[in-house]
Amino acid sequence: MTALLEARALRKSFGGVRAVEGISLAVPERAIFAVIGPNGAGKSTLMNLLSGTYQPDSGELLFAGRQLVGLPAHRRVRLGLARTFQKIRLFKQLTLLDNVLAGFHIHHRIPAWQYLLPAAAFWRDWTRCREEGMALLEFVGLADRAFERAGALAYGQQRMLEIARALATGPKLFMLDEPAAGLNSAEVGFLLQRLIDIRARGITVVVVEHNMDLVMNVADHVFVMDHGEYLFQGKPREVQDNPQVIEAYLGGEFVGGVAA
Repeated sequence: MTALLEARALRKSFGGVRAVEGISLAVPERAIFAVIGPNGAGKSTLMNLLSGTYQPDSGELLFAGRQLVGLPAHRRVRLGLARTFQKIRLFKQLTLLDNVLAGFHIHHRIPAWQYLLPAAAFWRDWTRCREEGMALLEFVGLADRAFERAGALAYGQQRMLEIARALATGPKLFMLDEPAAGLNSAEVGFLLQRLIDIRARGITVVVVEHNMDLVMNVADHVFVMDHGEYLFQGKPREVQDNPQVIEAYLGGEFVGGVAA
C-alpha cells in the first residue's frame, strides 16, 4: 500500500532525555495505524512531532511526498493533517455547533472584506459550513445538543465533539492522542465504530492509545515503542503474540483481546 506519511530516523531530546530515538515508520493510506507502548515510551512526543507541535532534532518527515520538517502545526493543518489531544481543548463557553464551525476556518471560500460587509457569498459559505457542521455533530451523536454550551457536556461527549471539530478541517490524515481515555465501555464501542467510519470516508487514521481492546479490534497496523525506540510492528494478532511486546508493555498474555 502507498504510504501517506513517512518518518525517517526521527530524534527528539529534552535535555538529557531521549524521548524519541531514531523512529522510522510508514503509515499506509486509508488505514488505521495504532501506536502503543508503556508510559514514557515517547508516544505523545512522536505525535507532537508528526503534528508540528515539536520539530525534530534530526530526521525526515514526509506527507504525500512533501517534507514537513520545519513546517509549523497550522501549516500542516492546511495540508490535511488534523489531531486531537490527550487533554480536551474545546471552547467551552461556545455552543457545540460554534466549536465545530471553528474548524472550518481554513476552508472559508469568501474574501476577507465580506466579514465586515456580508454579501451573498458570505451567506452561502455560512450556510454550507452550518449544514456540514450539523452533519458532523450527527456523526458523533451530538446533533440534538448543537446549541448547548460545550462545557455542559459529559466528558465522553466532549471527546466526541473534539473529534467533530478536527474533522471539520477536512483532514487527509487524522491523528488521535488517547481518544478512549476516560470513556466507559459503551463510549469506547461508539468510538471504535466512528474510527471505522472515518477510515471508510477515505481518511487515514493514526491513533495513540492504551486501550488494547480498542486497538486490537480497530487497527490495521500496530507500531510498538519502548523508551523512545522502535520495539515491534505488525498486525494486531502478531503484536498480541510477540514476547517482547508482552514483556515490555502488556505484562502478561492476551485474554479475549485485552492484556491480562
